Amino acid sequence: MSAKEAADASRSMSITWDDPARFAAARRTLSGLEFLRAIRDRKLPPAPMAALLGLELVEAEPGRVVFQAIPAERHYNPSGVAHGGLAMTLLDSAMACSVQTQLPSGTGYTSLEIKVNLVRAITSGTGPVRAIGRVVHLGKRTATADGRIEDAAGKLYAHGTTTCIILAG
Repeated sequence: MSAKEAADASRSMSITWDDPARFAAARRTLSGLEFLRAIRDRKLPPAPMAALLGLELVEAEPGRVVFQAIPAERHYNPSGVAHGGLAMTLLDSAMACSVQTQLPSGTGYTSLEIKVNLVRAITSGTGPVRAIGRVVHLGKRTATADGRIEDAAGKLYAHGTTTCIILAG
């Protein structure tokens, strides 16, 4: 086996996650903002999808949420750049969770529609990227939010919008 083959063979990833039922119990008693801050502060574990992709919730304020990820080879598609699904998931998480910050305890929501524009390739050389989501409109049954993915210098990599449906508590 060549040195390159040995290095390639050593690429692996192991993840762990908590039972998602734990989240459901917390959502019944905490407001959306309290719930997200508990994840940010590591009082609750991240969602399984966040653990899988390496997403970290770093800010949670009323109407605004920021997730961070460090792009790596494990996020790559066959073209040698991070798969668009990484950007989509970062934006979906940030935009939808910005809506969640505005919801009372026991109220659910889900993404109804998402539109994302990928404007620049994300690679392992990009460094940490942040997805910033903010509420644009909060109604009784639907909410809209927008989001951006930026690098540490503020360079734009993707932007999008979402519509979420608010489910009665």
